[in-house]
Amino acid sequence: MSIDGDFMKFFNFFNREKEIREILSILEENPDIIYFIYGPMNSGKTALINEIINNRLDKNKYVVFYINLRGKFIDDYNKFLKVLFSVYEESLIDKIKTTLLSLVKDLPNVIRYSLISKLSGGVVSGIPIPKHLLSQLLLKKDNIEDIFDFLEKYFIEINKKDKKPILIIDELQVIGDLKINGFLIYKLFNFFVRLTKELHACHVFCLSSDSLFIERVYNEAMLEDRVDYILVDDFDKETALKFIDFLAEEILNKKLSDEDKELIYSYVGGKPILIIKVINKLRYEGLGEILNFILKDAMQKLDMFLDMLNYSKPKVDIGSKVIEVKREDIIEALKLFKENYEIDKKKIPMPVYIYLVKKNILFLNPIEGTLRPQSFLIWNAIKKLL
Repeated sequence: MSIDGDFMKFFNFFNREKEIREILSILEENPDIIYFIYGPMNSGKTALINEIINNRLDKNKYVVFYINLRGKFIDDYNKFLKVLFSVYEESLIDKIKTTLLSLVKDLPNVIRYSLISKLSGGVVSGIPIPKHLLSQLLLKKDNIEDIFDFLEKYFIEINKKDKKPILIIDELQVIGDLKINGFLIYKLFNFFVRLTKELHACHVFCLSSDSLFIERVYNEAMLEDRVDYILVDDFDKETALKFIDFLAEEILNKKLSDEDKELIYSYVGGKPILIIKVINKLRYEGLGEILNFILKDAMQKLDMFLDMLNYSKPKVDIGSKVIEVKREDIIEALKLFKENYEIDKKKIPMPVYIYLVKKNILFLNPIEGTLRPQSFLIWNAIKKLL
């Protein structure tokens, strides 16, 4: 089995009941706030939300629109719409029905006849819309407000069908810098607030592993009292050791000694995907060999990163300023982690920690105001190399 396959198979069902209960409880209430699900890389945010929407929801009560921006390059309006909507060709009868209705005056009827009939509950990737109707909505260039007005009526019509829509956008930060008569992200935030706080028409969840983006959201005045945060973190030690036990029995059909489990944790901590990687390799390699290799690999990557700083002059945008980050400042910042896994973000100059977070070396928790390595493995590499 592949690492990805194992990760999806085993992780989904292991020790995320607290987060699952929290999200299901939110869905039982009327929409009233936007939720951001965040956490370090590969902590299982997407796996968690997919477990909930595919296996834990009553499909008769909810319609889920899951928009995944992961790996998408979206640099203009049309590309954004292609991801947001799922275009389909209408039958001749559907075309006649919708053509006879005025797009402006009878938009709810257009939605009712053309779109809602396509939704029977469950999960859809992209918001279904007939091709010719999308073309009408796009007659005026960059009319994002018209699109949002359309979607607002769309979600209201779903409510009239005694179903509650759930809009999930994975890796929302992908469009963080996209401009459409101003930054699109702020227009989206306003739209999400209207859907939740004002209309109570649709649950909205945004997922991101970009902790700088979450910091930006956290400090956004327009979202004050309108947003809440759900941290999906790496496992703590107790849970990680139980996960190792679980995987060893599932994959290796045997138990590991307490010493071996402690050793695995000391190298990779509670990062689920790294634990799976180690247990998988135990089918054909020795534990010492596996752990030494992954640590050397992490050290080589960190060493290369630091070497490149001898030849490059990295810069960070902070507001209206572009600030150069010096190699010696980066090394001094990383040295702070030789004795501590987590530190107050104020101990590192903002340009330096922004650069290290962008390079996926550090994880920023803006709600706690703390910094830490993205994983125990990177932490070990820092301690060994510096």
